[in-house]
Amino acid sequence: MSMMEGGETPMISSVLTILCPHYSMSSLFSAGSRGLRRPIPKPGSAAAIQEALYCLSVEDGEAVGRELSSASSGRRLTGKWQMARQKAVLLLLVCVRILGSCMGDARLQKTTCRVASGKADCSRMNLDAVPRDLPADITSLDVSHNRLHALQASTLALYSSLSELDASYNSLTTLGQGLCESVPLIRRLDVQRNQVHLLSDNDLKSCSHLTRLDLSDNRLKLRGEPFSVLNNLVWLDVSRNKLTSARLGSRPQLPRLATLVLAGNDIATLRADDFSFLNESSVLVLGLSALPLKEVENDCFKPVAGLRDLMLDGSNLNPQVLSSLCWELSETAVRNLSLRNTQTLTLSNTTFQGLGKTNLTVLDLSNNQLSDIPKGTFQWFPLLENLSLEHNNLKHLTNGTFLGLRSLKQLNLRKALTKSHMSAYSVIDDFSFQPLVKLEYLCLEQTVFRNITENVFAGLPNLRRLDLGWSSTGLRTVSNATFAALAGSPLLQRLNLTGMAIRKLGPGAFYSLGNLTTLVLSHNFISQRLTGEEFRGLGSATELHLSFNQQNISLTPTSFVHVPTLRTLMLARALTGTLDLEPSPFQPLVNLSVLDLSNNNIANINSGLLDGLHQLSVLKMQHNNLARVWKNANPGGPVLFLRDARNLSVLELDYNGLDEVPLVAFRGLWRLRVLSLGGNLLNFLRDSIFDDLVSLRYLWLQKNMLTSVRRETFGVPLAGLAELRMEHNPFDCTCDSVLWFAEWLNATNASVPGRATGYVCNTPPAYFNRSMLDFQPDSCKDLRAFQALFALSQSLVLGLMFLAFLMHFQGWRVRFYWNIVTNRVVGMRDGGYNDLARDRYEYDAYVVHAEEDKRWVERSLLPLEDEQFCFFLEDRDAVAGCSALANIVDNMRRSRKILFVVTEALLKDPWCRRFKAQHALHQLMDESRDALVLVFLQDVPDHRLSQALLLRRAMLKRRCLVHWPLQRERVGAFRQELQLALASSNRVR
Repeated sequence: MSMMEGGETPMISSVLTILCPHYSMSSLFSAGSRGLRRPIPKPGSAAAIQEALYCLSVEDGEAVGRELSSASSGRRLTGKWQMARQKAVLLLLVCVRILGSCMGDARLQKTTCRVASGKADCSRMNLDAVPRDLPADITSLDVSHNRLHALQASTLALYSSLSELDASYNSLTTLGQGLCESVPLIRRLDVQRNQVHLLSDNDLKSCSHLTRLDLSDNRLKLRGEPFSVLNNLVWLDVSRNKLTSARLGSRPQLPRLATLVLAGNDIATLRADDFSFLNESSVLVLGLSALPLKEVENDCFKPVAGLRDLMLDGSNLNPQVLSSLCWELSETAVRNLSLRNTQTLTLSNTTFQGLGKTNLTVLDLSNNQLSDIPKGTFQWFPLLENLSLEHNNLKHLTNGTFLGLRSLKQLNLRKALTKSHMSAYSVIDDFSFQPLVKLEYLCLEQTVFRNITENVFAGLPNLRRLDLGWSSTGLRTVSNATFAALAGSPLLQRLNLTGMAIRKLGPGAFYSLGNLTTLVLSHNFISQRLTGEEFRGLGSATELHLSFNQQNISLTPTSFVHVPTLRTLMLARALTGTLDLEPSPFQPLVNLSVLDLSNNNIANINSGLLDGLHQLSVLKMQHNNLARVWKNANPGGPVLFLRDARNLSVLELDYNGLDEVPLVAFRGLWRLRVLSLGGNLLNFLRDSIFDDLVSLRYLWLQKNMLTSVRRETFGVPLAGLAELRMEHNPFDCTCDSVLWFAEWLNATNASVPGRATGYVCNTPPAYFNRSMLDFQPDSCKDLRAFQALFALSQSLVLGLMFLAFLMHFQGWRVRFYWNIVTNRVVGMRDGGYNDLARDRYEYDAYVVHAEEDKRWVERSLLPLEDEQFCFFLEDRDAVAGCSALANIVDNMRRSRKILFVVTEALLKDPWCRRFKAQHALHQLMDESRDALVLVFLQDVPDHRLSQALLLRRAMLKRRCLVHWPLQRERVGAFRQELQLALASSNRVR
C-alpha cells in the first residue's frame, strides 16, 4: 500500500506527459473547470484524477468515471484505500490509452481534409502546418488536435474569406503578427489548449471584427493592451491561464463584451479597479468559477453593474467572503447566482442579506454539504423563482427553512436529504413548504427522510409537479390519507412515485388528486389485483405509469374503469396472469393512444383485447410469448387482436417467438409507420401480407429466419421506406429469392444499418458467408426467357387440368346445353324429312326391354309419348292372334328406331339374344348407324354387350348411346339426349 501511495503519482505523471506534453502533472491536478458550471477539484482527489483525463478519449473518460463513481460509493473502503484504488484505475486506463494511441490511432487518423459547404475539417491529421491546397473560398477552417507551432500569415492569406478558425489543442506559442491582416473577415478564433504565453498589442492588431475569442488553457501573460482593438468582441474566455488578476487592461475597452470567463485562474482578490477596463460595457455574464478567492474589495463590481449572471462554482468561499460578495452584488442587476461546490458548510440568516436589494431570481447552492439552514436564511429573496439545494446533507426542514420565498416557483432538493451510517433519517416537519405559496415544482428525488406525514405537503396552492422518485420514506402502502394534504393543491398535475418500494395501493389512494394528469408508479413492488378502486377520483388522468413492478400486478375487467381519460398506459414488466378476459381490461379506455405491454410473458389473449381503442397509436408488446396466438393451428384459428386498432402508427412485436403471421394480421392498418418484428422465428411471409401498410416508414425484421425477400411480399412497404433493418437472417441468395431485393438494396436511398456486413448469404454454397451486395443479378437474366416459357406452359397445364375437372364433374351440363342447341339445329334441318318419315313409319321407336325393367319404361320412357314420340311396346301394342315372331318382324319394320333398355336382365333374356338383337342388327345394316339406340340403365362392359347382343359401342354413333344418371338433377339432361337420339335422321351422311 505504501508503494501505491507514494509511487503512483510520478508514474501517472510521466504517462500523462506523453499524452499531453504541454501540461505538467500539477497543472492537470489543479486545473479548474473547463466550463462555467464545473468546480475545481481538490488536488489529489478523485475529481482531480478525473480532471486529468481531459487528454484521454471520451470513451476512456466515461469508463473511468463509472469506475471512480463505483469506487467512491463503496462504504467498506476507507478514504485512503478508495484514493489508491481510483489512482490505480486511472493508471490502467492511461496505459490502455497509450496502447490505443500506438495501435489504433494510425488506423483512425484522417489522411485528407474534409471539405463541405464552405467548411474544411483538417483536425486530427498530425499536421505541423496549415494546408495550402484547400479551396480558396472556404469560410471555416478546423485544424484542432494537430502539432502546429505557429499560424503562418502567408498561408492563411490564401483563405481570405475565413470567418471561423479553430486551432485548439496544438502547440502554438504565439498568435503571430499579421494574423487578422491575412484573414480580415475573421469572426471566431479558438486557440484553447495551446502554449500561448506573451500576448501583446500587435498580436490582435486588425482583429476588430472578432466577436468570439477563446484563449483558455494557455499560460497568458498580457503585455500592453492586447484587447483594446476588439471593439466588436462579444465573448472572451481566458480561463485557466494562471492569471493573478482579473484586470485585463488599464483603460476602458471591449464596449460590446457580453460574456467574460475568468474561471480556473489564480485570482485571490477581486480589487476595486479589476473591472474598470469594462467601464460602461454591456457585460451580462461573468464566469469566476474555481478561483481561490480570499478577499473581495469594495465596489469591485461597480464597473459591471449591469451584470445578470455570475458563476462562482468551485470557488472556496468562507462565510466572510461569501457575505462580502453578496454585499458587493447589492448594487448590480444580478439575476442568476451560481454557488455550486463552494465548500460552504454553514449559512446564517445574514449570509445573503446583501442580496436583499437585488432582483435575484435563480440561486444554485448545490454540492455544498449543507447540513442546516437556519430560519430566515432566505428572507432576503422575495423575488427568487428558482432555488437548487441539490446534493447537500440537510437533516431537518422546518416551517421556517423557506421563510420569505413567497415568489419561488421551483425548488430542487434532489439528494439534499440523505442518511448515512453516521446519521439518522432526515425529518421534514408538517407545513415545512407552506411559505412557498407560488411553488409549482418540488423535486425530492433520491432523498431520504423519515416518513410522509399527514400535512408535510400542506399549503402549496399552486403546486403542479411533485417528484418523489427513488426516495426512501418508509412508504409501503398508499392509502387515501397519504396524499390527503395535496387536496389543497388543486393545480397538481404530475406526481412521480418511481422507485419508492411501494407494495400496495389502497382503495381511493389518490382520491384527493382530482386534477392529476400524470401518475408515475414505476419501479416499485406493487403486488395486487387491481379492481379499479385504487384509481377512483383520478377523473382527469391522462398518463399512468406502472412499468417494472416485478410482474406482480393482475388485471380485471374493471381495473381502469375510473380513469377513462387515460391516453398513455405503461405496463411493461408489471403484469402476471392472463389477459384473456371478457370484457377486455382496456375497453373503458376509449381515448388511449399509447399502450405498453412489453416484457410480461403474455401468452393468452383474445381477439377483443383492443376492441374500442380506436385512438390507439402506439402498441408495444415485445418480449412476450405470443407464438401460439397467430398460429393457423390455434384452436379457433389465429387471434386477430389488431382488428379494431385501425389508427396504429407504431407496432412493436419483437421477441415473441412468432413463426408465422396470418395473411390478414395487418389488414386495415393504413396509418402504420413503424413495424418491428425483430428477434422472432419468421421464415416465411405470405404474398400481399404487407399490402395495406402504405404509410410504413420503418420496418425492422432483424434476427429472424427469413430466406427470401420477394417483391410480391415486400413491394408495397419498401416503396416508401425510410429505414429498413433486416440484417442477421439466413438469406438464400438465388434468383428466385433475393434478386429483386438485391437490386433494391443497391439502389435505395433509405437507411439500411449494417447494409455491408449484416446481410449475409447462407445458401447456396457459392455465396455462403458473403454479403448480399456481392450477389450478381446478371446471372439471372438468361433465365428470364425460360421463366416466360415456364409461365406459359404452366398456364396451359393449369387450363387443361381445369377443363378436365370441369368435364369430369360438370360435363353432363355441357352436353345438356349442347344437346339443346343441336336439337334445335337438327330439328330445323330435318323438318321436311320428319314429315315424310311419319308417312313411312308408324312408330318412332320399337322398345326392347327385359320384364324386370318394365316399371322403369312406364315411369321414365312413356311420358315422352305425350310430347312428340310414339313407341311400340310388345305387351301393349302387339296384335292379338299373331305369332310373336311376326309381331316382332312387322313392328320393327314399322318403327324408325329400335331402342334397347340395356341391363343385365336384358342380356340374359333368350328372346333378345336369339332373335330381337339379330333382327335389330339386320335393320342397323339396312338403314344406318342411327337406327339403333341403346339406353344403359346399368354399366355393362363392352364384351358382355358383344357376347349377348352381338353389338359394340363403336358400331353406333355417340349420340345413340344414352346413360341413365344416378343423380336426380341430371334426369333432365338424360331426356334431352334421348330426345335428340330418337329425333335424329336415319340417313347416312
